[in-house]
Amino acid sequence: MPTEIASSVLDLVGNTPLLALDRLWPGPGRILAKCEFLNPCGSIKDRSSLHMVQGALASGKLAPHGKVIEVTSGNQGCGLAMVCSVLDHPLTITMSKGNSPQRAEMMRGLGANVILTDQVEGQPGNVTLADVQVATDTAMAIIEKTGAYNIDQFNNPNNSQAHYDSTGKEIWRQTGGKVDAWLATVGTAGTFAGVSRFLKEKNPDVVCVAVEPDGAQVIKGCAVERPLHLLQGSGYGVVQPLFKFDTMDFTLGVTDKEAVEYKQLLGKKEGIYVGYTSGANVAAAVKLLKSGKLPKDAWVVTVLNDTGLKYPEIEFNWDNE
Repeated sequence: MPTEIASSVLDLVGNTPLLALDRLWPGPGRILAKCEFLNPCGSIKDRSSLHMVQGALASGKLAPHGKVIEVTSGNQGCGLAMVCSVLDHPLTITMSKGNSPQRAEMMRGLGANVILTDQVEGQPGNVTLADVQVATDTAMAIIEKTGAYNIDQFNNPNNSQAHYDSTGKEIWRQTGGKVDAWLATVGTAGTFAGVSRFLKEKNPDVVCVAVEPDGAQVIKGCAVERPLHLLQGSGYGVVQPLFKFDTMDFTLGVTDKEAVEYKQLLGKKEGIYVGYTSGANVAAAVKLLKSGKLPKDAWVVTVLNDTGLKYPEIEFNWDNE
């Protein structure tokens, strides 16, 4: 009798379900969401973590059992901690103290050495590019001292390649090729760039939309007016190297209030507890379907990036919106 036994947790990465959010959005049109919170470490970053480590090993840039280091807002670090645990690579993570402490706890539980750096501009729950730079400077000093391999998710082409090879391909298969639009928040740009490239190659008419925090829409070409927002790991106020304008049709902005609203609606209507960027993705999908830019029966595909268990409860000041 054949068995269905995975040889390691790495075999469980990817092939996530595509879920119709018909209770939250009964139409017209349809919102379909990749359930990336069902990856082993609870986020879409598990995919790129595995791909980037495997790519480094295949190229010889990373030696077997060699030391690895990365700067993260948390999800990439969690994915890397899982991969490095299984493949026996000592991992050091640098992360701003402003990111959710639940992620640091998870990384330490998976065997990573986690170094939390002080914030210089943001506050707990709101991490800016300047805060990330402090974590980056700390990592660079460690690399110089130890020679550890730098994953460098913001510049590593295997980040976006992971989503071209897996996420985009899965979406095309799961929809039977019926994808009218694709949208996602942009952090490193790996997810958006990889998936949009795959879908545009399959059908150039697929509308690809980059989702940005309102007040930090640099991809749209606007100045940063609001660097502090709830979308951790997204909207750093700079166009990242992995982002490619040739696979983007336009952008949509989402406020903190909208992200929280749809994060809560996903729980109340669909029984899914996810993070703030997932709420932002669904808020943007609703905006897009209401905009009149798509056929009334359009299918809009997005991602539920991570589980809400990685976030503390935040007292949100609605008056600032």
